[in-house]
Amino acid sequence: QVQLVESGGGLVQPGGSLRLSCAGSGIRFSLYAMGWYRQAPGKQRELVATITSTDWANYADSVKGRFTIFRDNAKNTVYLQMNSLNPEDTAVYYCNTKVDLLDFWGQGIQVTVSS
Repeated sequence: QVQLVESGGGLVQPGGSLRLSCAGSGIRFSLYAMGWYRQAPGKQRELVATITSTDWANYADSVKGRFTIFRDNAKNTVYLQMNSLNPEDTAVYYCNTKVDLLDFWGQGIQVTVSS
């Protein structure tokens, strides 16, 4: 069974940094694209960044130049390095992968940017 477990969220001041981690199990991790999404209160879930099995990364315009997605296949983990955070980045962040056209999600982790 595919499982994704996020960690690393929390409260950070504007301008600060956080690194999210997502550990995957139940799949041959290196073969699959991975993604990070987020959902702010009252808003729809939106794509933040994705990374393919060959390390091709794609970002939402709102995070380009501030966030970096990368993966360590030896650890079955995908990361999201978030710099220059602002209050608009406050959301629950979710890890995602697609296996056989099915979406799998982590439980979500809260990121709050506030002074």
